[in-house]
Amino acid sequence: MSTAVVLLSGGLDSATCLAMARADGHRCHTIAFDYGQRTRSELDAAERVSRALGAESHRVIELGLGNIGGSALTDHDIAVPEDVLEEEGDGIPVTYVPARNTVFLSLALGLAEVLEADVIYIGVNAVDYSGYPDCRPAFIEAFQNMANLATKAGVEGHPIRIATPLMNLSKADIIREGTRLGLDYGLTVSCYQADEEGRACGRCDSCRLRRQGFEEALVKDPTKYQGA
Repeated sequence: MSTAVVLLSGGLDSATCLAMARADGHRCHTIAFDYGQRTRSELDAAERVSRALGAESHRVIELGLGNIGGSALTDHDIAVPEDVLEEEGDGIPVTYVPARNTVFLSLALGLAEVLEADVIYIGVNAVDYSGYPDCRPAFIEAFQNMANLATKAGVEGHPIRIATPLMNLSKADIIREGTRLGLDYGLTVSCYQADEEGRACGRCDSCRLRRQGFEEALVKDPTKYQGA
């Protein structure tokens, strides 16, 4: 079995990514980031998912992205948009966290070198997503090229591959695939402003995309909502 590092936020997409990495036959090590996000419950969800799917290890890396600010997810002076589903072409939304995936992938790359992993899985998606620039195929391609140049593994001819199995799937397709693999989506938290118990607001962009995905997949939505 080969070794994989899987970025795990605790949300629907990254949990599906972990299930797919396991189905691909990898020994999986998960990594989550405490970067100053509004909701801490997603970190609890990441630990639950990692344990439930049998990851070899789970790490939580503390970062200070909240000290930079500039995002509704880290800056409490910026409101999370509600009751609006932002589409690609509407501009980059305020929930974009500056350079987040660049930082996350860089740290995952370091861990992959230490573990002698063959691949890093990240659940970025270019179909049903919020318009973030670091979720696009061009970004992943550029990071892959950089990783080949910047690592001992890459220089010695054993590059660490960046796997994006969700890139061209709709949210409904992602949910169907996770369901096929036996993933319990009730373990996950996707909401940008979930409460301490992990209950979703039901109004933010992430909640609306998630709910729409379950409806289109014809799969029962296990999400727990505030006030329900």
